[in-house]
Amino acid sequence: MLPEEPHRTPPPVWSPPLPRRTPGEADLRVFTVEHPIGGRHRPGRRSLRVVRDCVSGRPVLRAAALAVLVVLAAGCAGSPATGTGGQAARTSAGSGDALNLRGVCPATVVVQSSWFPQAEHGAVYQLLGKGYTIDAGRKSVTGPLVASGVDTGVKLQIRAGGPAIGFQQVSSQMYADRSITIGMLNTDELIGQSARAPVLGVVAPLDLDPQVIMWDPQAHPGWNTISDIGQTDTRVLYYSGVTFMSYLLGSGILRQTQVDGSYDGSPSTFVAHRGQDAVQGYATNELFAWSHGVLQWGMPLVYQLINDTGYPNYANVLAVRVGDRGRLEGCLHRLVPIIQRAQVAFMTSPGTAVEVMLAANTAYKGFPYDRPLAEYAVRTMREQAIVGDGGDHTLGNFDTARVGKLIGILQPIFTGQNKPTKSGLGPVDVMTNAYIDPSIGLPTGK
Repeated sequence: MLPEEPHRTPPPVWSPPLPRRTPGEADLRVFTVEHPIGGRHRPGRRSLRVVRDCVSGRPVLRAAALAVLVVLAAGCAGSPATGTGGQAARTSAGSGDALNLRGVCPATVVVQSSWFPQAEHGAVYQLLGKGYTIDAGRKSVTGPLVASGVDTGVKLQIRAGGPAIGFQQVSSQMYADRSITIGMLNTDELIGQSARAPVLGVVAPLDLDPQVIMWDPQAHPGWNTISDIGQTDTRVLYYSGVTFMSYLLGSGILRQTQVDGSYDGSPSTFVAHRGQDAVQGYATNELFAWSHGVLQWGMPLVYQLINDTGYPNYANVLAVRVGDRGRLEGCLHRLVPIIQRAQVAFMTSPGTAVEVMLAANTAYKGFPYDRPLAEYAVRTMREQAIVGDGGDHTLGNFDTARVGKLIGILQPIFTGQNKPTKSGLGPVDVMTNAYIDPSIGLPTGK
């Protein structure tokens, strides 16, 4: 993206109003899950009781103070063990075809994702072909890698992250498990791990990080930005250890006396305090999930992206181990444009990939995710330019000035935490546009 092109600062976005719901409206069966709905969460002191409507299949949340040693108590009968959907292959790539990955890429391209399947991962799930299989135990899906209706000659395996890998950082997992070809992680992790587990971003399917601070507009009608929160004594709930909070505190946007790192992803505290707190979340998840799934809440929230405070993070960057770049050079020249086109296709028509995500999450039995939430996430990514072309009409490339700015923000933070980055670190050490096809971008109006 063009360095001189500033990112717009949109006003907070309201979720559609929703009346408070009451239980007992349909055939409901209760089961307990280990992880909160709607985001990339760390393990905590609470879990959630999810009431799933066995007619519509939609999850309805109830917060409960339970131990996080959770066993599935009950589920909806007839949940499939294998998935539906997947891209149909009309033909197979010929030997000279740019879509032919056989002999160029590994026989199975293994992608370690950042969380359970969700719309923010659309670029890779778009590439799974029909006939894929789900390994519920290992929480992975494997099938033919299909690009624009063409079987590329190799397989694709997508592995769930977060709790599926013990909440280990993706970069660390990539060094622990050399079978991983590509990892999905944010640029602040690329920077933070540059000295210990160096990985190189090769394509950025998301232009903006969907992380937000959100709040109840009825409780705080005068707030429009995160800076407004910092002018009050309001408590801000967040996951202890997230890097952007160090930036918000160090820049004076928020104050140390008002932040509370005990947040574990559950809406329990927020609901118990009747929306008086502000809380970390994702524009693509909690805004919809809490408004539509938390029985004790059921009202819209508003938010501001962390990006709009001056923290220009890229989320879900696809990256390779630095030492593997030479070995994968030929593969990346073909695969990266395929991923760019897949993201365009997903944002244009996400239904096929969403089917795969829903089937995988059903099989994994731990992350409630439904079609309305996925569709909301896609709409939000479009409307807020979370997926976008930036200033140069190319999807997936990096703005080197923006990455340089983030390095400048984070180096003193990591040094203060005794986590030094690579000596002389610059943007070229954590990202490259060498494999990007600059002609690939979203259609006008998408």
